[in-house]
Amino acid sequence: MALLPAAPMSIPAAYETEDRLAIMHLAREFATKEVLPVANELDPVQGEIPDTLRKQMAEMGFFGIIIPEEYGGLGLGLFEYCLVTEELARAWMSVASIIARGNGLGGGFSPEQQAAIMPRMARGECLGAYALSEPDVGSDAAGVRTRAILDGDHYVINGQKMWCTFADGADFIVLVARTSPYDPQRRHEGIRQFFIPKERGSFPEGITGTPIRKIGYFGWKTWELSFDDFRLPAEHLLGSRFDGDESSGFKQAASWLSVARLHTAARSIGLARGALEDSIAYVQQRRQFEQPIGDFQAIRFKVADMVTEVEMARAMLYQIAADADAGREVDAQASMLKLWASEMSERVTSQGLQIHGGAGYTTDFALERYWRDARLTKIFEGTSEIQQRIISDRYLPRPARR
Repeated sequence: MALLPAAPMSIPAAYETEDRLAIMHLAREFATKEVLPVANELDPVQGEIPDTLRKQMAEMGFFGIIIPEEYGGLGLGLFEYCLVTEELARAWMSVASIIARGNGLGGGFSPEQQAAIMPRMARGECLGAYALSEPDVGSDAAGVRTRAILDGDHYVINGQKMWCTFADGADFIVLVARTSPYDPQRRHEGIRQFFIPKERGSFPEGITGTPIRKIGYFGWKTWELSFDDFRLPAEHLLGSRFDGDESSGFKQAASWLSVARLHTAARSIGLARGALEDSIAYVQQRRQFEQPIGDFQAIRFKVADMVTEVEMARAMLYQIAADADAGREVDAQASMLKLWASEMSERVTSQGLQIHGGAGYTTDFALERYWRDARLTKIFEGTSEIQQRIISDRYLPRPARR
């Protein structure tokens, strides 16, 4: 199960360097030898990512890939971040996702907060969760209704949050809430971000959580959180370059979306690669009509289509990551990439399941895990439909009314 083909994919020549090859091979070896066996054992029983695995990742610097060296990180770019993500997702998407709980977790920290938090993030000692979505707020992030009212030297917070993955295991939660009442004419104003420190494995007084019953993305829990008169010291309001702007929290969240979408694209590609590579191994082993099924043209053409789709997405990912590292604005391109890669991932993993036949519809093979998790990539970090809206708004005049 989960055998790699003889000639795994590498970095396109235009972007290849010795350092990038080294980090890719390091991540690939770790994913194959350490992550994949754990995923194959724990995902079918909905087990959680072991602390031992997280400690290994921390020692390898995976939680600080894009954290500057001055804060103890590796000081690398989004290109390297995506390289590692792709390799980890090929084994288990949840492990590829947990590295985002370090690596700055969206920014928005003041210089003082960065100095205090970033070194611990880079070492994997301080990992976070992000609370943005609400029961009635998903794609429409400006519709946040959770309130944070200043009461002396504390904020009193009330509301509900959805889809907060790793809320229990995190060392802190970044919360998006309103400091002023919702106004449909000024929807972005009053949205701010708050830093909530907590103990791993529990919630502070005033916060309760209910695990959400998911069909995939196992390895950790995703939570619905309730804030009931939760009191937070006022200095935990996150500061950033947007300070003094009433829409700073919304801008902080939006400023990180391109990074998040590149990360999701890399996860999508990793999942598709898992399905592709497992299928290549499977069709050479599985025999029907006294020959390997890989000898049949119908199967060979399916594999050809899968390879082509994966390589197209990888080329797009590396180009946009390189552009972002060069300081170019890539917001629209990141949406295009996220749209294409996630849709591609579902197609390729579904095709891989078809190649596996009935075996693919069991938990005896990793294929079903890639298939389930690929479906999620079309939803989180902005649905495919939201990406289409962002892209069309870039190239067409916006409608007068929404």
